[in-house]
Amino acid sequence: MNGAKKALAIWHAGVEAVGGYLATMRALKADQTVKPDQIIAVGKAAGTMTQAALDRFGPVPALVVTKDGHGTGLAAHVHLIEAAHPVPDTRSLAGGQALRETLAAMPKGSNVLMLISGGASSLAEDPVAGRTLADLQALNRHLLAAGLDIVAMNRERRKLSRIKGGRLLGHFHGAGVRVLAISDVPGDDLAVIGSGLGSAPDHHDFTYRAQIIASNAIARDAAAAAARALGCPVLECGEVLHDDLDALARHIGPRIRSMGPGVMIFGGEPTVVLPANPGRGGRNQALALALAREISGAEGLTVVVGGTDGSDGPTDAAGGVVDGTTWGPGAAEALATADSGRYLDARGALLRTGPTGTNVMDLAVAVRA
Repeated sequence: MNGAKKALAIWHAGVEAVGGYLATMRALKADQTVKPDQIIAVGKAAGTMTQAALDRFGPVPALVVTKDGHGTGLAAHVHLIEAAHPVPDTRSLAGGQALRETLAAMPKGSNVLMLISGGASSLAEDPVAGRTLADLQALNRHLLAAGLDIVAMNRERRKLSRIKGGRLLGHFHGAGVRVLAISDVPGDDLAVIGSGLGSAPDHHDFTYRAQIIASNAIARDAAAAAARALGCPVLECGEVLHDDLDALARHIGPRIRSMGPGVMIFGGEPTVVLPANPGRGGRNQALALALAREISGAEGLTVVVGGTDGSDGPTDAAGGVVDGTTWGPGAAEALATADSGRYLDARGALLRTGPTGTNVMDLAVAVRA
């Protein structure tokens, strides 16, 4: 197996270990969760998480709010709403309203299973009085272009929402809430995941249990195990991708370039400040191209950078697969104009996986054969 195939195999092993179906089924079996009266799932992994719950409990009423193309294969009885990401649309408002009304309609003595994953902040929304969809869209476009991390972004999103920050469960008057969450944020803070859609309100009369069932750390550990199984020593493994992507590339690029035979694994979520008229691509494609610059001319090196959800910004690619030959004429301009996706695509260097059924931030794997 050559270096590129090893890097891809290791990356996929990390993602598969945090799959929404696997993580949800594992959690439900581990603590013998009682059969809920209602399943509510929101986020990019909502479909796979719901399928696990249905396979565990049978045909429980279920509401799923997820990204376009991420809800295929669910049973006919599931109320499915697919909406836009990363900027909300009218369907996002329908999703937010459906979440609120479903919870409000549940009777006393009832139990709900909430399945939360990344992407929920855009996919379900219910603006405060006096605010419109246009306000939400403008805010999200600004946040996405401003280079803020997810904690700061979701803090701002909560200010315009009637359902984020624990407000959604304020409409529930039943007996119990069980939350299973897949973390796409540093620190795995439930108040940040989905801007706190699964958080409990300050004052409530129901029992509340919440658990993080998949995270970037789990994905990195699985990737490291896969590397060792392939006979590759793991030289570095850490959650370090929390900075401007160009600064990250200049920091970790030289370490990758000088690494000996083996594997380096990095996780996190880089930030990017976009130009006024960005081209095609996302932060993972941009980081991949920036790392290609740092390892240009190096032999025996392959780097895979991808969003664990299978998407990267408003594109159908998860990221990029680069080596010492990727950087060339036009690369610098593509990077400067946020057009990395077009450049990588022309060189057959895009990572395309389709929806993965999970979302635990981003994963980068560097292999020197």
